[in-house]
Amino acid sequence: MKNIVFIFISLLLFSCNTSAQNKNNEEIFSVTKTDAEWKADLDESEYNVLRKAGTEHAFSSELNKNYEKGVYVCAACGTPLFKSEYKYDSRSGWPSFDREIEGNVAFSTDRDLGYTRNEEHCATCGGHLGHVFDDGPKTTGKRHCINGAALDFIPSKNE
Repeated sequence: MKNIVFIFISLLLFSCNTSAQNKNNEEIFSVTKTDAEWKADLDESEYNVLRKAGTEHAFSSELNKNYEKGVYVCAACGTPLFKSEYKYDSRSGWPSFDREIEGNVAFSTDRDLGYTRNEEHCATCGGHLGHVFDDGPKTTGKRHCINGAALDFIPSKNE
């Protein structure tokens, strides 16, 4: 009887170690740089947000109230992330969009604050952008809450 209990407990312990736990969670991005290279290429605010997953102060970004026509690109690598027609005033204090340019924004799970949030990052360089929430406008129901320091704005040439 003791042998059966020992075998059962051993199987239970070993079965808890799944292949998902052994996966290396590092993603491979087409634009990669060393930390020193990122520090040299980005200003302090951009580096803190894009490479250290920081958050800028609410209402501090000049892009928060920008409503010109154009495209918002990753400040680290220039990948187009959001079109101006996707932008709206969420009154959250950060630039907000109801959708991303598909394929250019990647998503992961963020549990840094003790609860689960959907983190957004640039699919090309992995830079942290912000988070997406399910309290957006009726168009999509999504609010992509993005740090302005993670973005550069390129105005349309047709204006």
